[in-house]
Amino acid sequence: MYKIKKHLMLIFTCLITMSLPSYASFEEVFKQCLFERIAVVDKTQTLQEIESYCEKQVLKEEVGNENSGALSRRLIKERKTAFNPYVITPHKMNYILPVLVTDGINTQAYKDAGNWSEELKDVEAKFQLSLKIPLTLGSILNKGDQLFFAFTIESWWQAYTYSLSSPFRETNYQPEFFYFTPISWHPFEGNSALRFGAEHQSNGRAQSQLLSRSWNRVYITYLYEKDNLALSFRPWYIISDGDKKTTAEISAADNPDIADYMGHFELTVAYYFDKDYEFSIMTRRNFATSNGAIELGVTFPLWGKLKGYAQYFNGYGDSLIDYDYSQQHIGIGIALTNLL
Repeated sequence: MYKIKKHLMLIFTCLITMSLPSYASFEEVFKQCLFERIAVVDKTQTLQEIESYCEKQVLKEEVGNENSGALSRRLIKERKTAFNPYVITPHKMNYILPVLVTDGINTQAYKDAGNWSEELKDVEAKFQLSLKIPLTLGSILNKGDQLFFAFTIESWWQAYTYSLSSPFRETNYQPEFFYFTPISWHPFEGNSALRFGAEHQSNGRAQSQLLSRSWNRVYITYLYEKDNLALSFRPWYIISDGDKKTTAEISAADNPDIADYMGHFELTVAYYFDKDYEFSIMTRRNFATSNGAIELGVTFPLWGKLKGYAQYFNGYGDSLIDYDYSQQHIGIGIALTNLL
């Protein structure tokens, strides 16, 4: 696995350092448009109207369509502050669920690690923190494209299991590199983009082989937007560590059968409604085994910038330790950032 990760790092380092064509950055083009627009427009126009005009012009230049959708609006906001050292750009959703109720905690996974698994409760807390860092300033191969590094942490916390001193039951770490580019395909007058990436995900328990879970994937994602609707289709290829599973006597692969439960693709649809509510549905599937999962989410206004968030999950792989364990849960909490 070390050699695989080393090769992946080398590939993306080469992409960054290669001598590739360079285009002006989003910030440069946007500022130039502002200066030119201010000089010619009616003085009664507000700065907001001028900025809106320039956003559409830059969008038209980069993706060939000035009709921005939910993803484009987020992209424009992110690129305005992408290289501000005081701004952290979110990647996936960031949320905290103080209450997560499951229909049955996976105690079986911990039985060989001690006699404490029966103490685990079906009520716990969960949070996800996810950020991304742009590695390129201007475009590389195509107008509007960028190379990113992203990092996501998901954690399941037995906050109410006082008999075990409220331990963190499972934490998953997911670093990834990906290349994003708009494409000139506009079905139904929407916008499209592609994302090519490589990621590693593990629960960081290499020192405890029977609890260790990890996998490496390369993927391609097709992104589509129209107005407040966004769609993401992401098939992946798993870089195998072998077909033998780790036992108490033999150190081998953490989870060689993970594709049987986690599937080979993920489909996500999100819709932003009335500026205050966002609905999302994620599903993944392995048609050969009929295993997979579905996750429903909704955000709603609370106060200020904070939004409430409710999540429902049913299927395999809510966490890596549960990759081969089917369960359903419902949680309620706070969303720090939305999908769109």
